[in-house]
Amino acid sequence: MKLSKYIIDKSLSIILIGISYFIILMLLNSFKIHKSLTVAITIVFVLMLLLLFIINFVRKNKFYNELITNVNLLDKKYLVLETITNPSFYEGELLYQALYDINKSMAECVRERESSIEDFKEYVEMWIHEVKIPISSLTLLCHNHKEILDKSYLEQVRKLDNYIDQILYYVRSNYAEEDFIIKETLLEKVVSNVALKNKDDLLESKIDFIVDLKDLSVYTDSKWLEFILNQIINNSIKYRRKTDDSFIKIYALDYSDKTVLYICDNGIGIPQKDLSQVFKKSFTGENGRTNTKSTGMGLYIADKLCKKLGHNIEIESEEEIGTEVKIIFGKNNFYRMNV
Repeated sequence: MKLSKYIIDKSLSIILIGISYFIILMLLNSFKIHKSLTVAITIVFVLMLLLLFIINFVRKNKFYNELITNVNLLDKKYLVLETITNPSFYEGELLYQALYDINKSMAECVRERESSIEDFKEYVEMWIHEVKIPISSLTLLCHNHKEILDKSYLEQVRKLDNYIDQILYYVRSNYAEEDFIIKETLLEKVVSNVALKNKDDLLESKIDFIVDLKDLSVYTDSKWLEFILNQIINNSIKYRRKTDDSFIKIYALDYSDKTVLYICDNGIGIPQKDLSQVFKKSFTGENGRTNTKSTGMGLYIADKLCKKLGHNIEIESEEEIGTEVKIIFGKNNFYRMNV
């Protein structure tokens, strides 16, 4: 709170007080009051006005400065009311009460909004679980009638299943911590499950699937890691080169402070201008627009889940050479002591 602006704000009051005092002086003069008494009255009048002005300014200055400082320091600025004390002047009390009512109203609106979102998430999850049953039945039917059904039927069903998984994990990603079970997980087992899920696509695309994991294990949630790897493998299959020497190679290296899982392919690669944006939400890039239809959500969700799990995900790529994705698992004794 600036003194100069406070004085300007009170300028009308100062002018009115000055006019009032001039009238008082005229009255004192008309009644032939001794000049020494007039001077004494003037001194007392000015001192009282200055004292009231200073007291009023100090009280307001303390409250408003605290309010502005706390607002600037807070990330969630609507919590500012919790950081200030109830002011001792009437205007401040009115402001405090108004802020309290606004905050209360906003909190109620937020609760209603959150409740609505939670209801929607629950419905989406329920719908996904229900729709997965007919998708599984369709997959089974396609396998049992391969001789009469075109392979494109099974391919489309698998795509549908993958998109359904994306929706499920995207919905859950905002509160993924509630579903985490962090424990020592054998990488080979997770990769095996992913390979089994993508077996048909790998065989039909004639992609060599090379795995070298040396019985390495990491501390993670196997279900969520499986989804992350599935998104990466799906991208490698989707953006493969149409040659007979296509491959996906998965291996891991163990260091003193971390374990790094590598997923490499010799696909069409990612243009350098797109590489820095592949983890952005709904970003499809040049490949997603020209080679195949893409939602741009797979790597976004994978990156988001990696952060939730405490892992890092990095990607390197070169056009017509291939792509390498790294998932970095830190080593922390906390899990070893608490599992």
